[in-house]
Amino acid sequence: MQEFSVPLTFRTDRRTPMRWVLSHINHHRGFLLLMFVGAFGNAVLAAVIPVYVGIAFDGVTAVPMNTAVIATAAWGIILSQLVRAVLQLGRNFSSALIGERLERDIRQELYASLLGKSMTFHELQPVGDTMARATNDVHEINLMLNPGINLVVGSANFMIMPLLFAPCYDWALIAAPLFFIVTYILALAHYLHMLDPVTERVRRAFGALNSRLAEAIDGIELVKGSAQEAQEIGRFAHNAGTYRDSAVAQGKIEAQFLPLLLLGLTQAAGFTHALILARNGRIAIGDVVAYMGLLALFSFPTQTSLNAYSRVSLGFAGARRILELIQRETLLDENRTGIQSAIRGAVTFEHVTFAYVPGTPVLQDVSFQVQPGMTVAIVGQTGSGKSTLAKLINRTYDVENGRILIDGIDVRDWNLAALRRQISIIEQDIFLFSRSIAENIAFGCPEATPEAIVAAAKAAQAHEFITSFADGYETIIGERGVTLSGGQRQRLALARAFLTNPHILILDDSTSAVDSATEDLIQRAIQDAAANRTTFLITHRLSQIRWADLVLVLRKGRLEASGSHETLMAGSPAYRRIFETLEE
Repeated sequence: MQEFSVPLTFRTDRRTPMRWVLSHINHHRGFLLLMFVGAFGNAVLAAVIPVYVGIAFDGVTAVPMNTAVIATAAWGIILSQLVRAVLQLGRNFSSALIGERLERDIRQELYASLLGKSMTFHELQPVGDTMARATNDVHEINLMLNPGINLVVGSANFMIMPLLFAPCYDWALIAAPLFFIVTYILALAHYLHMLDPVTERVRRAFGALNSRLAEAIDGIELVKGSAQEAQEIGRFAHNAGTYRDSAVAQGKIEAQFLPLLLLGLTQAAGFTHALILARNGRIAIGDVVAYMGLLALFSFPTQTSLNAYSRVSLGFAGARRILELIQRETLLDENRTGIQSAIRGAVTFEHVTFAYVPGTPVLQDVSFQVQPGMTVAIVGQTGSGKSTLAKLINRTYDVENGRILIDGIDVRDWNLAALRRQISIIEQDIFLFSRSIAENIAFGCPEATPEAIVAAAKAAQAHEFITSFADGYETIIGERGVTLSGGQRQRLALARAFLTNPHILILDDSTSAVDSATEDLIQRAIQDAAANRTTFLITHRLSQIRWADLVLVLRKGRLEASGSHETLMAGSPAYRRIFETLEE
């Protein structure tokens, strides 16, 4: 279930990591075929070299020396290797291209999936771990294909060449290659069985390391303000040590790669066997030379497999982590076939209960009605559930019990994108992108004209400070708006909301970081903006509370009282207590 989905260019099979990766590779069948043909042709033409060398050896040892045979063998080697070079180019080009496209497609699929996850998912999932999966793990899949699978396919073709060519000299010579292949497969299966859990541990350790690093950098102001640099360095060193230990454990397993020993045994046994056959007159000395050259082909799969299979194992470990993230269920459904009509602005809460953690409700049995165009002030002590209530309106979260109606229709019956396009929320923690001021204002309305952007900025009292910058609306602001003051960030957020012209506007203490003079200007802009739309104000400003049509008083997640300011002052002790603690 997705909160939001982006149609991809093709469907993937997500039943297992293996099926998932293969379903991606399957869309590049032409290049995959070229890679296999190139690998087979490369192996065949590599085997041609010892064959021609054996022929040339017989020509050299002949009495008299047979120069024609030697020349034929030399030209055969030259021409075969020219063709081999072309096939190698096609093979390596194909594997590199598939690897890069695989990385691109998987990264796109993962990014679309992350955007479709609910806020609950993102609040529980560490950002650093997500970034490790989206960058390093995805790149490991690229490396799994190139050079990993590319070398595996190439080495597999090299292994079968001695089996194909050795019987041409004597059928008995198949014994040594057959011994190596059987023992190699058994040793490789044992090696991969040992390697797989270790590479999984390596990827997890890297994710934990990256997660801690991202947290420390994101909270660098708190770290420095609390003089906790040494403690954070210690925690990072611990995570780095865990990652190092996992990598060392992987290296120990790689050092136990038995095929290196098997190669020596095979060559010794094969050489002995070939000499016996030559002494018995069954094969020529040149055939012994050629046969040993064929056995030397086993050195390529032996040497490259050590790195290749590690790359494959790391790639599949990364694929498991990425697929696990993609398949993680969210609690919200985008309801693509839901209602997409224009919102009038009537909002009804019917016995709404909500909890972030099951069994610990943040809101309990909340009920109220708001007519289109009304301005609603939500007040209460810290932790009473004010912001949570606002986030239920646009389905940032779904209610646990009860229901929320907009224009008499359950919010879950609306198309989620259509619903959210008509509801704008300005939160206390305002997020701005590291882009131009104009792009930030137009984020929810990318088709907006420069004139509309300026008009929205003026309505939010932001135009004056924007034009004070050398680049004006094209000024690039730092990540999260760190180069701006709190008041400037809030005014840009207000401009963004005004530009989208929402039918329901939710302001979560949106003037807390501005001075009194600017607040008066913004408040008039908010009043003008609220004239034709339903507006929710989460505020502690008495000036805003007084002109609200309806005031909701929350206490410990329950609706303590509701009504106009005058009504509540007369009949609600809880409201009077809150009112008395507020300052103009």
